[in-house]
Amino acid sequence: MEGENGGKFAKINRPTAGAREEKELPRGKHPLQLYSLGTPNGQKVTIFLEELLEAGHEGAEYDAWIVDIGSGDQFGSGFVAANPNSKIPALLDTTTTSDTRMFESGSILLQLSEKFGNAFVPEHLRSEVLNWLFWQMGSAPYVGGGFGHFYTYAPYKMRYPIDRFTMETKRQLDVLEKQLTKTGKYVAGDQYTLADIAIFPWYGLLVLGMLYPNAEVFLNAKEDYPRVIQWANEIMARPAVNRGKRVNKSWGEEGENLLERHDASDFDSLSGL
Repeated sequence: MEGENGGKFAKINRPTAGAREEKELPRGKHPLQLYSLGTPNGQKVTIFLEELLEAGHEGAEYDAWIVDIGSGDQFGSGFVAANPNSKIPALLDTTTTSDTRMFESGSILLQLSEKFGNAFVPEHLRSEVLNWLFWQMGSAPYVGGGFGHFYTYAPYKMRYPIDRFTMETKRQLDVLEKQLTKTGKYVAGDQYTLADIAIFPWYGLLVLGMLYPNAEVFLNAKEDYPRVIQWANEIMARPAVNRGKRVNKSWGEEGENLLERHDASDFDSLSGL
């Protein structure tokens, strides 16, 4: 029964790891091969890749293949070889002698930054960028697996976990509100950095009402986190962000998103760019 074993994801949840079927990963023409889905963790990477390309890093060209986690694509043998934890995103760098695998979104962001000369991690802000990158990695599970799960995906409403994770989500948003008020511009300081890229798909889209239905109202975001909303709108206006957040999304309005991305021209057919 769904209500007894994880609700929406009951059919794929198991207490064991590893591959469940033989299924190789597809390969495209670009140096970087991304296997992902357009959830916040996936959007971090596609936004960053688009920012790298926007900044002139031609080596950041990539193919983005969709991984349908609802159908269990993440348990195919090829994906498990790329990420033994069976979570999106996973990325293969084919420019090395033997393909270099990267998994965990924060690790992917950091390795890509280093590959392209510490891109979006300015030296004078390095410590703060890393602080906030790892803050996001440690905090967001309470937003997604905690608040988001019980607010949106649980098979029935349970007051205690909703109250518990709502309080923690609001506390995290208040942390971000205070930091952005202090810096006056971006999360780590005076420049747009990897920290903003990592944090935006979770907290930015949350306060803009683009993550969980009506969650921004439930969280009283407009009244309590005006600086976070201002920051989120500024990030949303960036062309690379507008492109990256659409990749590997199988939901939304027709013509709005890309199921897969294999060339920069793939965006030409989308509305709102």
